Amino acid sequence: MTGLLVAGTTSDAGKSIVTSGLCRALVRRGVKVAPFKAQNMSNNSMVVVGPGGSTGEIGRAQWVQALAAGVEPEVAMNPVLLKPGSDRRSHVVVLGRPAGEVSAHDFVAGRAHLARAAYDAFDDLSSRFEIVVAEGAGSPTEINLRSSDYVNLGLAQHGGLATVLVGDIDRGGVFASLFGSVALLAPEDQRLVAGFVVNRFRGDETLLAPGLRELESLTGRRVYGVLPFNSDVWLDSEDTLDVGDRRVLDGPAPLRVVVVRSPRISNFTDIDALGLEPGVDVVYASDGRSVADADLVVLPGSRATLADLAWLRGRGIDRAVAAHTAAGRPVLGICGGFQMLGRTISDPDGVEGPPGAATDGLGLLDVSTTFAAEKALRLPRGSALGTQVGGYEIHHGRVTAGSGEEFLGGVRDGHVFGTMWHGCLEHDDFRAAFLGEVARLTGHVWTPSGVSFLAARERRLDLLGDLVEHHLDVDALLDLARSGLPAGLPVLPPGDRR
Repeated sequence: MTGLLVAGTTSDAGKSIVTSGLCRALVRRGVKVAPFKAQNMSNNSMVVVGPGGSTGEIGRAQWVQALAAGVEPEVAMNPVLLKPGSDRRSHVVVLGRPAGEVSAHDFVAGRAHLARAAYDAFDDLSSRFEIVVAEGAGSPTEINLRSSDYVNLGLAQHGGLATVLVGDIDRGGVFASLFGSVALLAPEDQRLVAGFVVNRFRGDETLLAPGLRELESLTGRRVYGVLPFNSDVWLDSEDTLDVGDRRVLDGPAPLRVVVVRSPRISNFTDIDALGLEPGVDVVYASDGRSVADADLVVLPGSRATLADLAWLRGRGIDRAVAAHTAAGRPVLGICGGFQMLGRTISDPDGVEGPPGAATDGLGLLDVSTTFAAEKALRLPRGSALGTQVGGYEIHHGRVTAGSGEEFLGGVRDGHVFGTMWHGCLEHDDFRAAFLGEVARLTGHVWTPSGVSFLAARERRLDLLGDLVEHHLDVDALLDLARSGLPAGLPVLPPGDRR
């Protein structure tokens, strides 16, 4: 097998960035490359079409990495997806389809079947692509979980993959984290780590060089490059560590969008397209006071709609949204956020919690939601506000509408909009029409920017490819992926005593 594992010293160290950039750089060299992540824990996902037209669900990051590699996204690229429903329990998606739950209690012992599915998917991709660039999860040095690991060094052992460890220098302590991540590993795992990449460096690299040379000397492993910090590097977010305010230009913004950030927010990539618009100020809020000066309030998707609705009420956000709409200002609910805007939500089969749970919604739309065990996965297309638009649906909720105008699989009632379609704002004509409607309802003047979301994403992927080409030794990494681990990698203490 030929491939490479991109691991990180921590979550959000830059594994997705490096994997995406490598995929773009390798495809430029004519290499047929596929991204892979054995297990992703994320509430941001995407619907893909599989063999025979069947639909499946994978992590958003792997979907974007497939775009970077110039290949069709498929379920094998992310065979196991865990979607956290609480701090101790996650919903499981295997090869694109729901497959029960996993709890913190059985995180180690109850995952052997998931490992088999992941390894089979990796082997399948390896048989069809020249190189598989696999992204790890968290840190490979979670020594408490090593016995059941199939995402990091367990995968590397299975596939014979050389591993490159990414460290985020912007957080500080990068030399200690890189050295320590190797040194704590058992000898057989240490020998899988071929070298390092430093991410998010700011400043004069000549000042960094002595530390890099000493790291190489102490570890017997090379540094394959240093990626600079670049504020234009912005990919579809994978987890809530990436949630942040979005603004294109400084100065006054005619439209202020407040997105409610609930604990189990999901598919918040829906908001990314708004953040590309000049003159739109997108901020995330977790209290009622922050809603007060919004032109548009967005309730995004949720992996735990009932729990997030209770949280929203506990923070007084329900009252703030009610006051906002009473003043005639618009609100947009997407998927779970749309369901919250309705009259009732019920869970007879216990999809999100105890069977029979039910609650009143915010009562701003005449709809009711009932959760069903079977998940809906669709790629719908239609029209709204005089434009053609598409999206994707990922939900257990079945919505029944009373009054109101049909709106992208949901309902519009005056200035309150609800849709089941994720991704609709990525369609440029619809986004321009929707923001024009928001401006009309709030008394602002809005001129469509002409920004293309798809073109902006391609520019970001090309930028990543350029950064990787210019700052990493891509030829050496490609040789590492093809030829495997270099011989004679030393074992560092204290792992040498394990």
